[in-house]
Amino acid sequence: MLGFSGWTPKVNGFRSYVDLYVKDKLDETGVALKVVNEYGFQQISFVNSIATTKVRQPGLKGGRHIDYVVDQIVAKLIEVVKKKNKAGVTVKPFQVKNHIWVFVNALIENPSFDSQTKENMTLQTKSFGSKCPLSDKFIRAATNCGIVESILNWVKFKAQTQLNKKCSSVKHSKIKGIPKLDDANDAGGKHSSECTLILTEGDSAKSLAVSGLGVIGRDRYGVFPLRGKILNVREATHKQYKKSYDDPESLRSLRYGKIMIMTDQDQDGSHIKGLLINFFHHNWPSLLKHTFLEEFITAHRQVFQEVLVVGLGQQATKNKQEMAFYSIPEFEEWKKHTENYKSWHIKYYKGLGTSTSKEAKEYFAEMEKHRITFRYSGAEDDAAITLAFSKKKTDDRKEWLTNFMEDRRQRRMHGLPEQYLYGSQARHLSYNDFINKELILFSNSDNERSIPSLVDGLKPGQRKVLFTCLKRNDKREVKVAQLAGSVAEMSAYHHGEQALMMTIVNLAQNFVGSNNLNILQPLGQFGTRINGGKDAASPRYIFTMLSPLAKLLFPVVDSNLLKFLYDDNQKVEPEWYIPIIPMVLVNGAEGIGTGWACKIPNYDVREIVNNIYRMLNHQDPLQMAYKESVLEPMLQGSDKTPALINDYKEYHTDTTVKFLVRMSEEKLAQAESVGLHKVFKLQSSLTCNSMVLFDHMGCMKRYESVQDILKEFFELRLHYYKLRKDWLVGSLGAEAAKLSNQARFVLEKIEGKVSIENKSKRELIRMLVQKGFESDPVAAWTKAQEKALEEDGGNESDTSLDSGSTSGPNFNYILNMPLWCLTKERVEELLKQRDLKRGELNELQRKSPEDLWKEDLAVFVEELEVHLLLAANELLCQ
Repeated sequence: MLGFSGWTPKVNGFRSYVDLYVKDKLDETGVALKVVNEYGFQQISFVNSIATTKVRQPGLKGGRHIDYVVDQIVAKLIEVVKKKNKAGVTVKPFQVKNHIWVFVNALIENPSFDSQTKENMTLQTKSFGSKCPLSDKFIRAATNCGIVESILNWVKFKAQTQLNKKCSSVKHSKIKGIPKLDDANDAGGKHSSECTLILTEGDSAKSLAVSGLGVIGRDRYGVFPLRGKILNVREATHKQYKKSYDDPESLRSLRYGKIMIMTDQDQDGSHIKGLLINFFHHNWPSLLKHTFLEEFITAHRQVFQEVLVVGLGQQATKNKQEMAFYSIPEFEEWKKHTENYKSWHIKYYKGLGTSTSKEAKEYFAEMEKHRITFRYSGAEDDAAITLAFSKKKTDDRKEWLTNFMEDRRQRRMHGLPEQYLYGSQARHLSYNDFINKELILFSNSDNERSIPSLVDGLKPGQRKVLFTCLKRNDKREVKVAQLAGSVAEMSAYHHGEQALMMTIVNLAQNFVGSNNLNILQPLGQFGTRINGGKDAASPRYIFTMLSPLAKLLFPVVDSNLLKFLYDDNQKVEPEWYIPIIPMVLVNGAEGIGTGWACKIPNYDVREIVNNIYRMLNHQDPLQMAYKESVLEPMLQGSDKTPALINDYKEYHTDTTVKFLVRMSEEKLAQAESVGLHKVFKLQSSLTCNSMVLFDHMGCMKRYESVQDILKEFFELRLHYYKLRKDWLVGSLGAEAAKLSNQARFVLEKIEGKVSIENKSKRELIRMLVQKGFESDPVAAWTKAQEKALEEDGGNESDTSLDSGSTSGPNFNYILNMPLWCLTKERVEELLKQRDLKRGELNELQRKSPEDLWKEDLAVFVEELEVHLLLAANELLCQ
């Protein structure tokens, strides 16, 4: 027996041997683990009682039995480290292995070694004769023994080391190793405090900046492109470089004395500016107190108009008038006060890439006009930045956005202009103004893009697709990629077409869990339930067209009542559509915006229709239940619960779910007595506590129940049925009056009571007025409707009425009738049309708005039953 200084170890097996190193850490499989802090990976192992550890050099040799065990441990540790080290330094397997000391005692059939010392076992894993899966208990012990903490400490050290290399406090005249950085020539030298680094939104914006530097030079200006949006670092736990720059002289230690942010002049560009401000405010707040941050603004829209100038005795020449707008509210205010703004050519600058190199040089030649300096105004700036980006300020952010939406609604109601920052004389602004007047526009826009409207259940991108499909009114299928291009053209879609194609695909999906009523038809592989629709074919290969049900859900006649939006003088989609049932409940809704999240499940279409019928009959709606089905086969069992089933097989298709479960008679009897749905956990209730939607006024609102959504939709939809009836009565009345006047004129002409031969137009108009003929009733009614919409701040008129003259009565509808209208057949047809129109008008006047709604629902339900029957037949054929 060996001893050391009078101490004799008591070893009677592998377990007692391991206990000399780590107490009570040996797994039942013969594996133990210890944390290594200094020496790298180490191992002590035995194969069939043969030591496979090199003498006096633990960790060396070992063999494939060690690799087999260690690879399992490393894979599990990497999973844990990734969860705790999100967005950190990537950890590789060999780096994790360096923190491990493993003890292995293996029993292997016919092991082979590479030498007589038998320190390295070389037998292939497949020939071991057995397997050694590590238990969950061992993995839990391994992750809790300190190894994960040791790895995370090393990761933080590695990140800090990399940062130290890139951000050395020693300035160098030349800096290398940073891709895409165009460094200023004077950066890092004695004039570094006078240098400015321009941070651009992407590579195309960098190209624009480089073109502009051709005017002002490269000595004091550097350019670096940002790739996407930087992270919100407000809640970062690993704080780096908290150096203070309170003293202006301390800025001389920096490579650049100023940072200039150059982004697109839209809401996403504002968000990038805000994230950069937040980044500096969180890490180096003292820098904001010195005018360290600047922004470079470009026009969001430019308008042009050519004016003809004629001098005495000179040839006529054209002068070009040009105006630039740096914010959307400023542009809208100009439109509001410019009567002939439609005669101007409007150019929309989606991004900096829209500008040409010539325009870039013009921008930089007038640098002071485009440079806006951020000025620190005290604690209110700190509070505003924290409000916008801190996760702890979620409730305050909701209140902030709610107040903004209410203020905007009040301004629109009273005809007041919206606030904007960038006028022609703007040279500086505070961080507080930036957050509350510009960044808030992104936050609100983010909500509008992410959270649907209660009225039609659609987000803006989806609404643009529906608008285009209704306008195209395709009779044949169209390729999804082609439709996306058409949407971008017809609805002024200013974002990426790839996202638009996915929107079209999502609107057409009809598998379980997607849409209860798809408004587009899926003609091709639009994805399956198995992969949640992500396995859709390329948009180049699939086709779609408007569903027949969509035309019944969104009646064309209601388009006359909607408020259509205008983008660069182009009429685009309405503020919202007004379907006959609440589509937000039919297809559900899900989205995450700024401060709010929305999740509304799908509800049965027939239950919704039945509830609307009840409300039309002045009854309360019934409760609508939603349950989410989940299959959890209990095959393996657990420490507390034994296995319930013996085996199961899957016979799913892309549209159906089918499991064949095998279990003992005893277990089956127990399950049936309790209830199969309950035992197998096939159903679980869904809580609806995030039902947040935009109401018809464009304000965010939280709804406590589905009944609240249904009731608000019902009241609005019923109001629009009243408007529809009024509109139809006016339209039919005007058409009936027009036909009556035409029929009366023809009859009087035949009877010789009217003579029009050899009379001037003035005499004819005077005669018709004296005889009591009406000026064109349809044109007069249409003009009255347009005037009413303009007074209500509604649609802008696209066309002007051709009434023959700008004032006075219009009798073109009578005088322009062809001569063959005097024939007997034409007279009879005209009288028949008049009587039919009067009959339609009388029948409509007898109907209530509720009757109109019930008629639409009846037609829709009939078509829905046909649709469901066809879908059921397809499933039976599979």
